[in-house]
Amino acid sequence: MMRAFLVASLFLTSPGPVRSHEGRPDRARPTRPPEYLGIGWEASGKNGAVVAGGAEATAAGMEILKEGGNAIDSAVATLLAMSVTDAHLFCFGGEVPILIYDADRGVVEAIAGQGAAPRLATRAHFEEEGGIPEEGIEAAAVPAALDACLTALGRSGTLTFGRVAGPTLRILDRGEQPWHADLARTLRTLIEAEERSDDRLRGLRLVSDCFYRGPIARRIDAWSRANGGLIRYEDLATHASRVEEPVAVDYRGYRVYKVGPVTQGPALLQALTILGGFDLAGAGPDSPDAIHLQVEALKLAMADRDEYYADPLFEQVPIDELLSDDYASSRRSLIDPRVASLERRPGDPASGGPLLEPGRSAVQLGRTQPSSDTTTCVVADAGGNVVAATPSGWSGVLAGDTGIWLGSRLQSFNTWEGHPNVIEPGKRPRITLTPTIVTKDDRPVIAVSIAGGDAQDQATLQLLTNVIDFGRSASEAVTSPRFNSEHLVGSFGQPPPRLGVLRLSTEVADEVAEELEARGHLVERARPPVASNPTILVLDPDSGVIEAAGDPAARRHAGAY
Repeated sequence: MMRAFLVASLFLTSPGPVRSHEGRPDRARPTRPPEYLGIGWEASGKNGAVVAGGAEATAAGMEILKEGGNAIDSAVATLLAMSVTDAHLFCFGGEVPILIYDADRGVVEAIAGQGAAPRLATRAHFEEEGGIPEEGIEAAAVPAALDACLTALGRSGTLTFGRVAGPTLRILDRGEQPWHADLARTLRTLIEAEERSDDRLRGLRLVSDCFYRGPIARRIDAWSRANGGLIRYEDLATHASRVEEPVAVDYRGYRVYKVGPVTQGPALLQALTILGGFDLAGAGPDSPDAIHLQVEALKLAMADRDEYYADPLFEQVPIDELLSDDYASSRRSLIDPRVASLERRPGDPASGGPLLEPGRSAVQLGRTQPSSDTTTCVVADAGGNVVAATPSGWSGVLAGDTGIWLGSRLQSFNTWEGHPNVIEPGKRPRITLTPTIVTKDDRPVIAVSIAGGDAQDQATLQLLTNVIDFGRSASEAVTSPRFNSEHLVGSFGQPPPRLGVLRLSTEVADEVAEELEARGHLVERARPPVASNPTILVLDPDSGVIEAAGDPAARRHAGAY
């Protein structure tokens, strides 16, 4: 074992030139399961459930549950596997915000799981470059996914990193892609580091040290310097996964939890607080009134997102004011039940006013098109633990011979002087990744993870209203017709809003679409899944049944037993 560790360490610390594989792809590609796994899009059971992207990743999570791991162990196994099975959507060097309901302690905790801008990633640098690139080596933030997973395991899990990484190694050892063997070597180096300690928590720390402050960090640093990247050893060495207090609001007797304003998550809470003043159930599911009210509430919430959200370690985000009932009431007064807004209307949370004065907005406009990225993960176990995570990382580059693909999340920053989300070294970009956990009477009843960039919380809103307001099941919630408003500033390169544009599923009745057009919505029909890939768990605390579902049109997979 020691010989294997020394060989792996030598491989990772060699000062030689960066190796390139003949025919190495410039994009990560997903794997193909070697056989039919018998995993569909919906399932139910009392012992545990997993809903995720790739079928093999879902199977990995189910394997851990069935062998006695808890929901946190299972979620980490699922996430690690998806960095291979869903490699075109999530990379090992990417990011993953995580919400955890820890049943033993009865608390919901947030792990932001987003890396910061490297020290060389200054506003001046990118202005000289003509803007922040949407892909390539300079778009990479510090890799955060691994440390977020280790933090989750350490706080609420029960298994070692080596155990939960086992299913991923089996997938990698098939060698479907040239980089698979390299990533397998990296994982085995991490596992060798962990095995130097018999103490589980110390072992997890040794894994983190090996990646962020040891031979792998040195290797990434050397590769980045040689290839014009911005990440340096110091950026990796100082990375830490913060465990943060989630933000939450009450909605019709439920408590809805999100990660804070370093994500777009609070926008969902703003929209729910606004909608609390309307009778959605009385309007009826998929009706013109129900769709119109949700869209108009989202327009107001997203305008505030674009104006105020940012890394709260750098900016004073007025989150309490944004989520207050008084502010929601003020903003609600702007909604006309019969007329669609065609203006971007941020509010003024400092004064409580419904509208920000003209000329005070720091928002400008960019040019990049919307992204296509991200995958999903929700897990629950029989002990009451629940995890919702939204992993991402795409259009980056392969870090030499480590097998680690990096993401491109710096493009979620802007370069607008005076804006809260302007890029700064050490700052985290405001991201779209936005898992959700919902409790009732202090017990978890819903978990949601959505892929789809700016559409994520729009789809989350529809899943929650489907279940809470309209009484739909998990399977009905993910397959019901959806809409997506483009009345917002895009989060990837900041493309301008398409004011009033409403993408509406072709499964919505024609007469509903006509009524929405009559109210001023600029309706564009879209085939399912309409810009989002939803997954959901619905838990019944009394019976113990867990309903698991992922939209089959989005190729989600669910398992339960």
